[in-house]
Amino acid sequence: MSDSPSAGSETPPRTEGPKPRVSVVMATYNRLTLLPRLLKQLATQTLPPTDYEVVIVDDGSKEPAAGPLAELAQELPYSLRVETQKNAGAAAARHRGVLAAQGEVVIITDDDMQVPENFVQRHLEQHPPGSRNVVLGRIDPDPAILDMPLFERWYAYLHDRLAKRLHEEGAHGWNLYTGNVSFRREDYVAVGGFDPNLKQSEDIELGIRLEKSGCQVRFCNDSYVLHGSDHTSFEKWLARAHRYGIMDSRLSERHSDVPQVDPWRMLFEMNALARPLLATAVALPGPTKPVTDALMGVARLADRLGLNQVAFKSTSVAYTMEYLRGARAEAGSWREVARRISRYREVAASGGFLAQQGAGKDSSGAS
Repeated sequence: MSDSPSAGSETPPRTEGPKPRVSVVMATYNRLTLLPRLLKQLATQTLPPTDYEVVIVDDGSKEPAAGPLAELAQELPYSLRVETQKNAGAAAARHRGVLAAQGEVVIITDDDMQVPENFVQRHLEQHPPGSRNVVLGRIDPDPAILDMPLFERWYAYLHDRLAKRLHEEGAHGWNLYTGNVSFRREDYVAVGGFDPNLKQSEDIELGIRLEKSGCQVRFCNDSYVLHGSDHTSFEKWLARAHRYGIMDSRLSERHSDVPQVDPWRMLFEMNALARPLLATAVALPGPTKPVTDALMGVARLADRLGLNQVAFKSTSVAYTMEYLRGARAEAGSWREVARRISRYREVAASGGFLAQQGAGKDSSGAS
């Protein structure tokens, strides 16, 4: 894949000395107030500052980040590169950042994260010479999580459950997330990088291609970040769920041998009590929208009463209803819905990609 189509201003990297061993890459959009916190935390790393650099790609923020960050760069011990492009989406921005990176190992994180002092070193340790690892780190909630909306606390709950599962069972490409991941730059370039045509789930799609190319996907429980959020709109949260249903449908068409990313799996994996609601959201997408709103009303009430499990489970069902509405919209006809569900069941029964790789073996490892 080519670089981002719309180049803009950039802050050139420092040229003196050897190339860094690691590049920390992040995309940013309208979060200039949050960036200095993360950049200053990256300045206190246990790894010598000559061993790493930071590459930021501003994806068309209303207030460009390049100017203020150029001033901050003078106070930082490591090389900071800032590039600016017209708004093209996170995938295009991250792709541009990885191509600009000079390190052999690339770490990707988000602009609303916080990192400990050993963050970069922990990732680097997971990439010994000759390895082809893709390393997922843990995502823990920001200490201010209790002040955030219910749907953001639900995300934190899901991250915690995922971390436990990956630590116990190992990781795969479809688990990849851009909040805390590292890989060798040459492996990224070899598979073509992020697909900018996927406005969501581009991280999972990249992870699948990396694993199919022979990379070993690992989970490192010690490489953690703290995730906060400035999202407050319930309507935008639901719209995001809808888009994920659309994008995961396209992802599944591309990787039909990976049932773990097929959106129709939700009809079979969710709690049996929730399945009738999910089925009605597919059968009657419009008329059942008030049901989704009512579910979130139940979730908020449970949250106020301190019934966390009820609140989170109700939120999960509401999210999945909207997610499947997106998958239903992407499928179009009932015939196509039936075809995709049938294909999912067939591939899931056969084991899909895992069966092709000698199923059952956990080659990913965990540390």
